[in-house]
Amino acid sequence: MSSVNTTIQLITREQAEAAQSHIPGQPGRAQESCDEDLAQGPWEFDLAEALAGTPGYGPGASNEDTAPASTPVQGQLPQEYKDASDAELEGRIRAAKAVLGERVVVLGHFYQRDEVVAFADFVGDSFQLANAAKNRSEAEAIVFCGVHFMAETADMLSGSHQSVILPNLAAGCSMADMADLPSVEACWAELEALYGTEPDAEGRVPVIPVTYMNSSAALKAFCGERGGIVCTSSNASTVLDWAFERGQRVLFFPDQHLGRNTAKAMGIPLEAMPLWNPRLPLGGNSQQVMEAAKVVLWQGFCSVHKRFTVAQIEKARADFPGLRVIVHPECPMEVVDAADEAGSTDYILKAIQGAPDGTTFAIGTEINMVNRLAAQYPQHTIFCLDPVICPCSTMYRIHPGYLAWVLEGLVAGEVRNQITVPETTAVNARIALERMLAAKPRSAARA
Repeated sequence: MSSVNTTIQLITREQAEAAQSHIPGQPGRAQESCDEDLAQGPWEFDLAEALAGTPGYGPGASNEDTAPASTPVQGQLPQEYKDASDAELEGRIRAAKAVLGERVVVLGHFYQRDEVVAFADFVGDSFQLANAAKNRSEAEAIVFCGVHFMAETADMLSGSHQSVILPNLAAGCSMADMADLPSVEACWAELEALYGTEPDAEGRVPVIPVTYMNSSAALKAFCGERGGIVCTSSNASTVLDWAFERGQRVLFFPDQHLGRNTAKAMGIPLEAMPLWNPRLPLGGNSQQVMEAAKVVLWQGFCSVHKRFTVAQIEKARADFPGLRVIVHPECPMEVVDAADEAGSTDYILKAIQGAPDGTTFAIGTEINMVNRLAAQYPQHTIFCLDPVICPCSTMYRIHPGYLAWVLEGLVAGEVRNQITVPETTAVNARIALERMLAAKPRSAARA
């Protein structure tokens, strides 16, 4: 099966049908891309953003999201890496890794393009990669093929003798940018004014802050300093249990959907989960609504997972009676409710690994992972719920050219694109992260 990148190139050249670039299990149904600019090298967008003086997320699922002015930008990749063929880049990357040996470890997220994952020493979700960064103490450099907040986490959990490198600084996260420290601090001040700060008779404080891994180091530090915790999609329910043992209610940011889906599965009613709009007083809610709140949900979302719909599930069921629908809990609630199961990327992987041969899966998560699963498990029929190829904009900004550039820099004794979190921030963020790592994911999600 062609990689997502190869398929996008073929679609752009109007060769998709000839190359049989159809959804696995749906012969003859040609795919289309959500953005023809995906066929260009990511360096084209580095240049365009530099010339415009405004950062962006690039083509793909987050293309219409507004990037704040503080969003990191990437300098120009040297021309030799832009001009190199796929085979040449592969040779240069493998040669650099051979020279560096155990001095470097390359971490790759499930959502990375195949052409990058091919060189990863460890592939996983954000929880697994956080552990991997913490446990690779022998490496002098950790090259993190993910996005900015993941590299920040790796820097905070790795040793002081290690350098964490993000191959393309423009690989950020639009969801993470939907909650910034000043807005969260303003929200917290309103909540303290409303609920007070004194614990109840059971010793539970009025509010516990919980931030999703997809957030800045500053917000992780905010949680660590205020008795809060970080969660991932793997351990969100465990984390909410932890939080309710210590607090009367939870402020959950930045992803409303993960918070809502997790809390609902725990039996918390929707009316006790108000949505907080940071641009409005009390988040746009009445005092009565806020007084009844158990989980205050920040108004953020993942642009990849909001693409999935109930209509897509209904069509998949009509086309494939008896299929198994699994979606990521970052999907909207109605999509999670319509699916058979919801779980993290690792949950999805394990569900496919453990299924009887011949199972048909419709998966609601990022296309690179779904495409890779379909190739790795040909005994099943596996396809993405969204028939349009639309990868994570920011993950897609990491390309083998950038990986070759940073690895060859290490060979030459130069650390390029190092991610460093100030110790004043890291000290409190580590507290929240260590609490997260101790909150082991449950063995299964909703089934």
